[in-house]
Amino acid sequence: MRLARTTGTTAAGRLGLVLLASAALVAVAPPPPATAAPVAPGVTVEERRLDGDVPRRILDDSGFDGVAPAFAASLRGAGSYGQAERAAVRHGERLWQRAVDRAQGRGPAGGELSRDDDRPLYWARLAMTRELRAWHAESGLSEAAGTRLLERLESASRGQDSMTGGGAGDRAKGLKRIVVTGFDPFTLDRDIRISNPSGALALALDGTVIRTADGPARVETAVFPVRWGDFADGTVERALRRALPRADLFVTVSQGRVGRIDVERYNGAWRGGFGDNENVSETGLVPVKDPATQPQWTTTTLPYAAIATAGTGRFPVYDNTSVTEIPAGGTAPVVRPAGPTPGSAARAGGGGDYLSNEIAYRATLLRDRLGLDIPGGHVHTPVLQFGPGNTDPATGTVSDPVFVQNRLDITEQLRTIVRVAAEES
Repeated sequence: MRLARTTGTTAAGRLGLVLLASAALVAVAPPPPATAAPVAPGVTVEERRLDGDVPRRILDDSGFDGVAPAFAASLRGAGSYGQAERAAVRHGERLWQRAVDRAQGRGPAGGELSRDDDRPLYWARLAMTRELRAWHAESGLSEAAGTRLLERLESASRGQDSMTGGGAGDRAKGLKRIVVTGFDPFTLDRDIRISNPSGALALALDGTVIRTADGPARVETAVFPVRWGDFADGTVERALRRALPRADLFVTVSQGRVGRIDVERYNGAWRGGFGDNENVSETGLVPVKDPATQPQWTTTTLPYAAIATAGTGRFPVYDNTSVTEIPAGGTAPVVRPAGPTPGSAARAGGGGDYLSNEIAYRATLLRDRLGLDIPGGHVHTPVLQFGPGNTDPATGTVSDPVFVQNRLDITEQLRTIVRVAAEES
């Protein structure tokens, strides 16, 4: 996730790498219509966006518009916390599996949007969390109980609960196990139509088997929120602590620069302050457990040279070693094209200073703290672009053939990159 770094764009200089699509491709999205439906008490910034025309169209066009009403009906029938929790987990798992099945061509596509679209999952989940908040406000349950229900719904509907890293059966079959993660769409106040190719990748790969020169490998995936608070609360570690010890390879993925793919060599322990999907800004050291042993930098163990030279697809692939640091004894940030210097303080990893850098930092730090000797690291996809004439959100175009083909090409190239990483590791 990066902010576009374009010639002459000073605003992109420090934040650099938050979402490279943003500056060049999008404008401020129009506000929701005045006739938008009233929102439930405690509804979030993300959930309020549901009342705009584009989210409603995405849900209608994909056939996911009935997901939240069905969940709300189950909640109304819940007579206890336990029943509500079971409903949250059951409906969350169903949503994830429905999105995966749709992306992989199983069952009815539903609506006019292409099957590989990640946005129905995102907007349907938000519609479900809004229903849950409304139900909780009337339920009499404690705030802690409501928080727990939201956590269960989130983890189930993001594939995190099912990302177990396989079992003995896979080993008996000679299956390697690969973990891949993606992200929700973000910068939605700039362009409410945004899709995140890393989320589409996660849906396309979940549960699939990749044939490598060393044998088959099963892929398990999950999608993470674009919210600083969730990362500080440990959502990455909770999900990956179960999966990584059973994995042979992991790749965290997010959207990056226009027209290129980057294998990020170094990850920094710094939050740069760019607003998240709740319009919250956080600046400072990445908050982790055991901060006394927290390194300023972590590194990829992906086979970056092999990936960069493998000829994996349409987009050029780079081994990105650049970081921004405050040198030992210094006070001002300095860009280091060849990576950090000894004793420096991180100000941006190769993946910037936003949540894509942070998931890479957290995943590789967890790898190191668990003592795992497995390849893993972060890859940035190209920015997903609309076709000529549809780049302005004011057009109201939700999808077009160029947009769909770009997403398909990114997915297939990342699938190949994952295969190369598995073969070369």
